[in-house]
Amino acid sequence: MRWYLTGIVVSGFGTTAMWLVSGIWVKSLTGSDSLAALAAFALWAPVLLGPLLGTLADRVRRRPLLVVLNLAMALLLPVLLRVESADRVWLLFAVLVLYGAQGTVHEAAEQALVATTLDERRLGTFNGLRMTANESMKLIAPLVAAGLFARYGGGPVALLDAASFALAAVLFALMPVREERPERAAERHWWRETAEGVRLLRASAVLRPLVATGGFTMLLAGVNGAAIYAVVDSGLGRSPAYAGVLYAVQGVGSVLAGLLTGPLLRRVPERVLAAVGLALFAVAVGARALPYEATALAASAVIGLGMPWVLVATMTAVQREAPAEALGRVAATANSLIFAPNALAIALGAGLVAVLDVRVLLPVLAVAGTAWAAGLALRGAGRGEERSPGEGEGEGPGKGKGTTGGTGENPAEGPAGGTGGNLAQGPGEGQGGGTRENPAQGQAQGQAKSPGGGPGEGQAEGQGGGLAVRRGQGAGSMEGGA
Repeated sequence: MRWYLTGIVVSGFGTTAMWLVSGIWVKSLTGSDSLAALAAFALWAPVLLGPLLGTLADRVRRRPLLVVLNLAMALLLPVLLRVESADRVWLLFAVLVLYGAQGTVHEAAEQALVATTLDERRLGTFNGLRMTANESMKLIAPLVAAGLFARYGGGPVALLDAASFALAAVLFALMPVREERPERAAERHWWRETAEGVRLLRASAVLRPLVATGGFTMLLAGVNGAAIYAVVDSGLGRSPAYAGVLYAVQGVGSVLAGLLTGPLLRRVPERVLAAVGLALFAVAVGARALPYEATALAASAVIGLGMPWVLVATMTAVQREAPAEALGRVAATANSLIFAPNALAIALGAGLVAVLDVRVLLPVLAVAGTAWAAGLALRGAGRGEERSPGEGEGEGPGKGKGTTGGTGENPAEGPAGGTGGNLAQGPGEGQGGGTRENPAQGQAQGQAKSPGGGPGEGQAEGQGGGLAVRRGQGAGSMEGGA
């Protein structure tokens, strides 16, 4: 997947440059701080439609979709060369909204493509490298973008971004990926398919707390971001430009986080990594209340280390748990729930900073974050849901009969139609037992490779409809070993 990572680096460079310049561009043309802030909102707004937009990623093959999305932006961005005065700022806002919508679909298609083409054991490592690639561009692109804008204006930055999209499209097209064409149902209802993605996320006891943790982390991050200038000014006695130094140090921490994520996820469950990441983030936010420059720099590095762990752990869990045919919808829904609170928290944080001293506000955020992290860690440990094998019982070598109820890494022993290593021997019959992770019962048919020989066929019968969340028996159909 080196072509994919190269595409991420290229498109990430252009995207970071454009996102930085958009607000500056609006400010320079209109002189309005509020309109400049709306530029960021225009980019973020489409994430609220994530569940709806993510459905597109499940209706078509993902790699061609990525190519088309990148080519479309390459053709659209040169339109911004016409934005030369305040009366044409509306054109910039229109492009930014389309930019955000493209990014929402692109993110869902990326996550789904990776999950369906990469070995599950490598997902954590790959997502960590993806994070490192993105964060590395955030260290370089702002400097290039600021220099280009100061010298030539916003037009060249738009062309640079367009070129990065075009190159990314070529790189995605070169990926040696084979995808099956999604099955077309007799009747397709966009809203019904969208609702299915939401239902699958709600049905998973593994994903619900992780997505909630991601959203809560980004809520705290939004308030923390709004307080950064108060920390720099009243806390450290520095000029506002010093915030750039803190963000640069945070970026270094994020690069390190991406490199460490893969090895950590091979040793601990996603829930544990997310809890540790949130705890580190929260403690570091609280440490920013101390009026010491060395402490502020160290806290920025730890914030950059902890926050990505929460996001990558959640992303990896979504890729492992969601059924392949609905990954786009589930991933987009999760992204909406995670990142929408960040945009709302920025406005909330601006109000809180006006009425609360940061020496009070930041410790409050730290206490809230560490309490949530502790609750997440204790909740999962108490239920023992990670990597616990399912229950099953067999009746002779030729016929296995079991009740599925396992949650975690290994599927239930007994019926064919599961995933992973515990597979039924020979033809097997099983009753799909709903679990707290996936309460829906359903019908599944597939083949299981017998440890002693050839494939055996099995059938699990139950009740329900729709799609199944992976790692448990649920409604829908799936092939064994998928």
